[in-house]
Amino acid sequence: MIDAKVPDGLPQWMLDHIATYKKSGGKEGHMYTIQPGTPNARTVPALLLATKGRKSGEKYLFPLFYGESGGGYFVIASKGGAPDHPGWYKNILANPDVELQVGPKTLKAKAHTVSGAERAKLWDQAVVWWPPYVDYQKKTDREIPVVVLDPVN
Repeated sequence: MIDAKVPDGLPQWMLDHIATYKKSGGKEGHMYTIQPGTPNARTVPALLLATKGRKSGEKYLFPLFYGESGGGYFVIASKGGAPDHPGWYKNILANPDVELQVGPKTLKAKAHTVSGAERAKLWDQAVVWWPPYVDYQKKTDREIPVVVLDPVN
């Protein structure tokens, strides 16, 4: 398990998701169901990302939906289409060394933002498993970053 703090201000569903993920060692929470039991239910893969706080230097934990790319993973820094980037993304800009939990597996990774054709390809994959990303992009003037998480030994 990753030893990291849960940041203040996360919505309750994220807090519950982190708690389930950690309590089960990643056996539960890895495949996360949004709006279970409704016609809008959707199950998406989720990982836990630990970043080093750019101001505090402390490690913080965030649950994020993810896709796979090559031998690594990718996540979307959408923040629901808010005008500003999410805190975790600002943290990786300051320090790209991160830790991940993907199901029961934990690993270290190096984060980097992709652009151009690689961004377009991964974005197109992401909107398949989470279509609301399209609406999030329409809500904001910023280009929503796509971040690749490359495992390191």
